[in-house]
Amino acid sequence: MRSPRDGDFSPAELAKLDALVSAASALRMKMRALQAREAQLIHEAARLAGDAHARTSPSRFDAEMPYRTVAAEFGAAFRISDRSVQRMMSEADILITMFPATFASLAADHIDRAHARVLTEAGAHIDDPSARADFETTALVVAERESASRLRPFAKLLAERLHPRSLTERHEAAATERAVRVIDLPDGMAELVATLPSTMAHAVFDRLSAMARSVLRAAAAEARENQDRENRAREDQADDAPPRTTDQLRADILTDLLLAGIPEAHGPAGLGAIRATVQVVVPVLSLLGATQEPATLAGVGPIDAETARRLAGGAKGWDRVLTHPITGHVVAADRYRPGKQLKRILRARDQHCRFPGCRLPVRNSDLDHTVDFALGGPTTYGNLAHLCRRHHSLKHESAWAAKQRQGGVLEWTSPTGRMYPDVPTSRVMFRPGGGPGTGTGVLGGFDSAPF
Repeated sequence: MRSPRDGDFSPAELAKLDALVSAASALRMKMRALQAREAQLIHEAARLAGDAHARTSPSRFDAEMPYRTVAAEFGAAFRISDRSVQRMMSEADILITMFPATFASLAADHIDRAHARVLTEAGAHIDDPSARADFETTALVVAERESASRLRPFAKLLAERLHPRSLTERHEAAATERAVRVIDLPDGMAELVATLPSTMAHAVFDRLSAMARSVLRAAAAEARENQDRENRAREDQADDAPPRTTDQLRADILTDLLLAGIPEAHGPAGLGAIRATVQVVVPVLSLLGATQEPATLAGVGPIDAETARRLAGGAKGWDRVLTHPITGHVVAADRYRPGKQLKRILRARDQHCRFPGCRLPVRNSDLDHTVDFALGGPTTYGNLAHLCRRHHSLKHESAWAAKQRQGGVLEWTSPTGRMYPDVPTSRVMFRPGGGPGTGTGVLGGFDSAPF
């Protein structure tokens, strides 16, 4: 039996929390139904505008005027911009006419408006109604189980498989638009905006983040070394510059890198040697060039196969991931260079923190024993899962509990007794017909050196 901890809830408090969650859940159910009803009403109003437009000769009347009239009416009633209403009209029209199964799921309280928006945005380019219906059927299984943020990369990847043009073709065309722009802002500030291939953009951000963390660690170490001069430091505090946040450090280091070539102004040695890391999952046939199946940039979404092959060719190491041909969950992983087999399998299986709704990548998470090691829990595939620090501490320092079932499914139980299952992303991504893979993939930890 678990011993009480500071911050545990009393039985009366748990009963109150349970009642609050039940009441809020019932309210959210009504809100979802109302969101569906609002979309239906706005769609009907848009159809009225369409009927008025059909009866009007464009030479005698602005073709947009009926829609603008309706939008202005709703905008005045809602006390919002009529342009916002026109966007709502467009979204409602797409949802109801092109994604009827998504609309029905929203009306039935199986998903919320955020899920519906993810699905309509991801599937908007699928022109064939039959293919779009297949997209909805597959994606709604995930949408009705996962958060909207976890749904987004899967929906994008699923939609990519149904796009009339391959991602490789579209990426080549889009890459010609890469650019750097400066947007002036008030108060002597400006935005430096770079439009880059997604792998490069995330690699840049990852390297800046690693450098910023190095600076923060060095500052913390220096503070510990100076504890014996605490009184003097307190007296001089008014003259010291305030500590920089991680965001501020990223910006400062980026400026140094671009202007000076290396981040020399940031104290600790070795920042120039820090490399960016991105994690990419590539279907094996795509890696071999037999198909153009999109790869997946972990935590982001699909990337074109050619970019993935270039990354794999210059990577210092990569993992081969074997998945179950029916369920899609990871069953084995190996690497051409020696390494820790179990960690590679778990990285491939989890891809992010395994608390429901959390998408913090595995590289920023801890490997947690589902059953504590101190209580006899084994260090095995079926008793380990990645948890970010926030949810790792929640599991150990609160009444939240987790059990691991077959295939890496985690069953989370809340303090009020509610159960929330979390299915590994790999079981969706690698399932034949449900993601990019065909049973085997390649998971790479690539740095920015090839570029």
